[in-house]
Amino acid sequence: MSKRYFGTDGIRGLVGEAPITPDFMLKLGWASGRVFAREAGGEGRCTVIIGKDTRVSGYMFESALEAGLVAAGVNVKLLGPMPTPAVALMTRTQAAVAGIVISASHNPFYDNGIKFFSAAGSKLPDETELAIEAELELPITTVQSREIGKVLRVVDAAGRYIEFCKSTVPEGFNLRGMRIAVDCAHGATYHIAPSVFSELGADVISIGVQPDGFNINEGVGSTDTAALSALVRERGVDLGIAFDGDGDRVLFVDADGELVDGDELIYMIAMYRLGSGYGDAGVVGTLMSNLGLELALRAEGLEFARAQVGDRYVKEAMEAQGWFLGGESSGHIICSDVTTTGDGIVAALQVLMALKDSGKSLAGFRSGMKKLPQRMINVTVAGKVDLGDYPAVAAAVGRVEAGLGERGRVLLRPSGTEPKIRVMVEGEDAAEVDALCAELAAEVERLVTQR
Repeated sequence: MSKRYFGTDGIRGLVGEAPITPDFMLKLGWASGRVFAREAGGEGRCTVIIGKDTRVSGYMFESALEAGLVAAGVNVKLLGPMPTPAVALMTRTQAAVAGIVISASHNPFYDNGIKFFSAAGSKLPDETELAIEAELELPITTVQSREIGKVLRVVDAAGRYIEFCKSTVPEGFNLRGMRIAVDCAHGATYHIAPSVFSELGADVISIGVQPDGFNINEGVGSTDTAALSALVRERGVDLGIAFDGDGDRVLFVDADGELVDGDELIYMIAMYRLGSGYGDAGVVGTLMSNLGLELALRAEGLEFARAQVGDRYVKEAMEAQGWFLGGESSGHIICSDVTTTGDGIVAALQVLMALKDSGKSLAGFRSGMKKLPQRMINVTVAGKVDLGDYPAVAAAVGRVEAGLGERGRVLLRPSGTEPKIRVMVEGEDAAEVDALCAELAAEVERLVTQR
């Protein structure tokens, strides 16, 4: 069955437009509460965790979800602003049946969304999402007053998560002597990430740590690293670390202010693990992963598998292969032997361990992987698009692929979180890649938007 509301990463959209409205969130809380209570088997009152990022609309949706859940007879624990991976962690450690994150990740403040975690701290299986959608078709009812759920605010959630992050590095590991700039995107890591790195001994300079409900991801964070790059150069620090709005993605900049993307970070972690003797046979990337990552890993005897874009597909491929490392060029990196989902702070610590172990600078370490020129252009569309309905688009892709031959590749895919088609071209020659990508994006826009 196809899903009406759930996409590849929960439910997301513009605040005030269906389904990102208070009435829908009330119904969603109720519907999910009924499903979670049923799956719990009626063994006592079950609990659902709710966390959020720093968007102003989070207050509204937190209250609506809370009301729906307690009406379904489910207890609720509120974490307040917390990174998405922290909600996954707290769901597991608080013996909750599920976790809910109110966030639109790297999107602007006027978007918002809902992500769910299972009791194990992983994304919900398709059958649970379908069951929730089935409940959404029913009228809301309220359990008897004696059965209404209760709500508790967890006041020490931030401290618990900080300690967890520090526990993911070996005993005795420290960052003394390192000067680090940290950009929290005015998002959910603003009160977490600086403390983690400073408590491990680093000299930390922070930006993007003054959320006001409206400035999340605005000119800061992993989606816009210009401010962080300038800060790194001006203050002469060793490196910069940038998180997205909900803290499940991370990118670095080196001492010269040059961006280091997720593919390069995955390469560094893999090399560290390989050299330490506890690496796997391979790494999972996505269809968007740079070909240079695949070539660099294979040169070291590691396998490389590509999954569909989306952390849930990366995680599924990791489990199928029996590997513990995977991720996306966007900086969504999963170390499943450490935690259950993509975690920006945990991934950053893995990179910092690799740097300390190698004794190299960030620029020196990244030089072991040679990225192929890759260009991506986002084509904005009116809504969901099935590219299979546009044979002329397939023909245009075929022409570009024929021109590249075996020297590159082309990828078109609709975004799972935004009304956009991602057009990507990769090859050996940067000028050719730029020209072909621009040409193909213009053709896609003409064919799709003018149909």
